[in-house]
Amino acid sequence: MTTAPQSPAPVGREELLTRLERALHTRGRALLTGPAGVGKTEVALAEAARAEARGETVLWLATLPSDREIPGAAAAALVASVAATVTWPGLGTSRPEPPAPAPTVPPTEPYGAEPAAAGAPAAGPPGPGALTSGILGSGVLNSGIFSSGVFDQLPGPQRTAVAMLCREAPIDAGGWDPIALRLGIARILRALTCRGPVLLVVDGVQHVDADSADLLRFALHLAPPSLRVVAVETPEPYAEAHAPYRESHRYEDPHAAHLWVPSEADVLRVPPLHADEIAELLIHHRLPSRMAGRIHRASGGNPRLALAVGRSLADARTPVHHAEALTLSGRARDLARQLLGAAPPAVRETLLLAALALRPSATLVRRAGRPTAEADLAAAERADLVSLSEDGFVTFTAGLLPSTLVHDACWAERSAGHAALAEVVDDPVEAVRHRALATERPDEELAAEVAAAADLARRRGNSALAAELALLAAESTPGRHGTRRIARLVDAAEEAARAARADLAMRAATDLLARDAVPSDRVRARLAVLDTAGQGLTGLDEMYVHAMEDSEGDTALRAAVQLRLAVKYVLADGDPERSRTAAVESAALASSMGDPRLAAQALTVQARMERALGSPDAEAVLAQARGLELAERPLGIRNAAQILTIRHALFDDRLNDARDELNALLPLVQRRGSVEDTIELFSTLAAIESRRGACAAALSHAGQSLALTLEAGLSPGPAWYTLALAETAGGSFARAASYARRSVQASEEEGDRVFLSRSRYALGRVQLITGDITAALETLRRVQADERAQSTVDPSMLRWHEELAEALLAQDAGDEALALLAEVRPVAERLGRSTVLLGCDRAYALCLAAEGRTDEAAELLTRTAESFGRAGLPLERGRALIALARVERRRRRRSAAQSALHEAASVFERAGAAPWLALASETPAGEAAGPGPGGEESVSALSSLTEAELRLARLVGQGASNQEAAAKLYLSVKTVEARLTRIYQKLDVRSRAQLATALRP
Repeated sequence: MTTAPQSPAPVGREELLTRLERALHTRGRALLTGPAGVGKTEVALAEAARAEARGETVLWLATLPSDREIPGAAAAALVASVAATVTWPGLGTSRPEPPAPAPTVPPTEPYGAEPAAAGAPAAGPPGPGALTSGILGSGVLNSGIFSSGVFDQLPGPQRTAVAMLCREAPIDAGGWDPIALRLGIARILRALTCRGPVLLVVDGVQHVDADSADLLRFALHLAPPSLRVVAVETPEPYAEAHAPYRESHRYEDPHAAHLWVPSEADVLRVPPLHADEIAELLIHHRLPSRMAGRIHRASGGNPRLALAVGRSLADARTPVHHAEALTLSGRARDLARQLLGAAPPAVRETLLLAALALRPSATLVRRAGRPTAEADLAAAERADLVSLSEDGFVTFTAGLLPSTLVHDACWAERSAGHAALAEVVDDPVEAVRHRALATERPDEELAAEVAAAADLARRRGNSALAAELALLAAESTPGRHGTRRIARLVDAAEEAARAARADLAMRAATDLLARDAVPSDRVRARLAVLDTAGQGLTGLDEMYVHAMEDSEGDTALRAAVQLRLAVKYVLADGDPERSRTAAVESAALASSMGDPRLAAQALTVQARMERALGSPDAEAVLAQARGLELAERPLGIRNAAQILTIRHALFDDRLNDARDELNALLPLVQRRGSVEDTIELFSTLAAIESRRGACAAALSHAGQSLALTLEAGLSPGPAWYTLALAETAGGSFARAASYARRSVQASEEEGDRVFLSRSRYALGRVQLITGDITAALETLRRVQADERAQSTVDPSMLRWHEELAEALLAQDAGDEALALLAEVRPVAERLGRSTVLLGCDRAYALCLAAEGRTDEAAELLTRTAESFGRAGLPLERGRALIALARVERRRRRRSAAQSALHEAASVFERAGAAPWLALASETPAGEAAGPGPGGEESVSALSSLTEAELRLARLVGQGASNQEAAAKLYLSVKTVEARLTRIYQKLDVRSRAQLATALRP
């Protein structure tokens, strides 16, 4: 018995699909509910595809709002489509199936549009069930129902009633017989289940007309368990907004609108996606992912909104920088307007007041002039526009909703709202803010009050509000006070930089640079923008140029500009030598001005570059920077000498020292550090724990780093790289590869050369470990090219050499692998990188084994594994033991190989390294349940094959031609022929048939 391949779940919906299948298995019914655009139809489509793969008949009924005004529309479509798409066994005669019309399919693009209208032409290729199942629409009827045989088993009255419903017979003056019609629909569905299991999906159950709902309820009540039903519902919270038809068809039974009485067990709410899932969704649709955090905030995790915002960014004429406001196209705004437009005017007025407030609550909005605030907000909550806490505070479910409310309101509405809020808020800081926003006339007295409020917010620790108020103070300053306005704009830009508010920093800088500001003020504003740019430094070249020009003659500012250039040269340009030069100049200028804090920052950058370039002076420079920091405590840990000292300990595998020093920083950073400081801390902790084999802690820290990154709206590339390392250690190789690919894409979008190399290394390493040698070789060669282009010398900072050497060896490029190891070993010895040498030893031992020197290889791997253990690197020890097992198999020492694997498994189990444990537990090639044809001799022969030869042998043994194998392995046909000749000789076979036999367990 074979199992049909399971269709992949939509992004972020695997767990929900599992719950859906459980509900269908235990209860036979499931109701998917949630707001428009959240992806309910996608989940139903995925379940339909899985059901069809199991051989079930799948029926899909899609409805439109107008359908509920047509009595019997949904039931008629159900009958007509069953007749058109299912071959019906007659009573003693076989009937040919009538030609089916082109199926109407649900939208083929995930979350891209509303469900397809019934009877509309297909928007893409047929979806689930298009070949063997019915895709039903309530707006079109298929002709020739009598010829289908559907009615053959129906008694006369039922047959007549169903024919009237489908307009295949004239409707009598008294209408159809309701009892006969009920029984007829029930009999059709019951007969359909005689053919096998049936899955009925009703998409848009809230639009099913009352008559059809009654018919379907009755039919489902009598249906056998083999008929399972998925209903998809978008709740309608504003009943009073519906047409009079709705009012005249109210049901006293609160469950009458459903097809069955739902219980808690079969109602599944489709939740919004998490930020990381939104990033995956964007990548799936080939949209830029670097803004995933900001897109998640704007969309609230609603997939349809997120894709609309993502397409707005992709369609922008120029790439949107982190420091700029999101570019929202008409499509994104229109989707938000559709969600808001369903609300009655009174609810929208209440929501506008909530959108204008800093800390909106039902009480505040009611005091500001909305006496029905609680009822309005409750209705909005039912519509998934807002969420209400127990104490009445309001949170919009998507950032696009309040911004659209404010965007679409006229000035008079916004002014009146702010004025009303200013009278009722209980915080003087908020009151001043609303007063300033309620007037469009600049006023110096008011501007001074706002500036004082900004200072108060800063002292409270609310840096984001302080930045907003500082900019508002500048914008409230009259034009005749030009000097004062410019000073306030500089303060606003610098406050925004401290708060990591790139958008406010850019607004303040843009305003200032359009005015007659002195060069020093222009430089300070530009530096604020650069400090909030994160990875995205590539598109800011002009800003650096102007900053250099304006800092001419000002030593302190020139030192600050040179420091930012040092960072840009390494991140965006990939030029560590130029970065070191700029850092040296910055440090000298800062020292000459008596600025120890700036000098320490510059020396830290210099030390980082000295390390990368393999300079013996790196530690001395870093010690100098640490000395300055002790005298003048830095404002944060990001790019500080203290954190670089910890990272150097990480590079040197002094992991306990690194962890202890970092843990001492944790309370201080969490209490007083910036978001970037906290992200840096968790990221470094994750890297340390990944390396030392504390896998659960690594995954936890990496997850926290990513969550903070996305919440802050920063580029997720570095956080994804860190999570790829943690997943490689203790999570899943598949997830590790996924995160590494995401990091590659984000780093390419940002132009970040440093993390581009790192993420490619993480990806290539996973590809190598999982046996995708061809892809690993391609990826790691790109890392080699990147690192050499950047003149990186120190092999401890990114350990790609040993991985590339192993990949080369697996592709029979042993000479190139040996040359690479010979190149890196003297550098590692000169710099004292002892654990880098151990990695080289592991790769060299595999080279020895490939040359047939298996005794030497086994001895070297045994020593290497012991050395890794003494160095406190359990995962590296386990990996060396796996390599030892491979060599022992080639030495025909199966017992020793098993012993090495068992020891490796024990190491991985203690570390919680789940993917490595699975790797160590796999049955080695050639060692199946027992000796096959040829017994031990066959096993030993297979063990003599190299990894590259074994892969080719398996391909050919499975029937691949030489040309097909060459294409799949990215080899020439001549190379395949030569390698195949060696395989034949080693296995003593003479044909492909004999080869296939030799490969069988």
